Amino acid sequence: MNKRAILGILLATVLPLCGYVMVKYYGERAVHMPPRYFYDGVDTTREDGRINTDTAWHKVKNMTFVNQLGDTVELNSLRNRIVVINFFFTRCPSVCPGLAVKIKKLQESFSGSKNDSIVQFISVSVDPEYDSVPQLRKFADRFTSNHDNWWFVTGDKKAIYDFGMKELKASIADADVDSIFIHTPYFFLLDRDRVVRGWYNGFDDAKQAKLVKDIPLLMLEKQRKRSFKTFLKELFGRS
Repeated sequence: MNKRAILGILLATVLPLCGYVMVKYYGERAVHMPPRYFYDGVDTTREDGRINTDTAWHKVKNMTFVNQLGDTVELNSLRNRIVVINFFFTRCPSVCPGLAVKIKKLQESFSGSKNDSIVQFISVSVDPEYDSVPQLRKFADRFTSNHDNWWFVTGDKKAIYDFGMKELKASIADADVDSIFIHTPYFFLLDRDRVVRGWYNGFDDAKQAKLVKDIPLLMLEKQRKRSFKTFLKELFGRS
């Protein structure tokens, strides 16, 4: 093979690769992804005499609940889904129904066979002694007919409060949160790895608009991470 042929092959391979890297590099910086919040530590590894550090972001632990259908459900079953969580109780006269209306609009915004499997909404009762399955179902029926991707859940009170305060860090998102009775208008956004990526006041239109924008960004996030491998497969014709 002569030098001109070799040069042609290199150009055909390297130029598209460089172009992809440049577009990816500058394109990712043109889109402001929702930041990660809370870290548990920093992982340190040594390679070739160099020290590499990587932040160990706080991953919300698994929780088991009972939903409005009487089914036992858990966060671990929601792999690869974006999760939006809020707290409520069925006897709440105004705030909780108002927040439920907001979530209903969110659910409708991301409705459809494809999006239903990507975004999960969870309303967690902070009054589990009263909020039995029939009470949850009665409340849920007022706002949705899609009980599969919007759970109204109850469970052990201590576990729920620990989940809100220690895992979601509700008191950091909302300084007015009372650990005795968690009642906050904030929605908590978790990515596919259950890392907290934001909290949004349900009664703040600007914050709600940001939530509507942030959800699809997280939906695309892992696809963008896989796209380089896909590009190489397409480039070299590998299946």
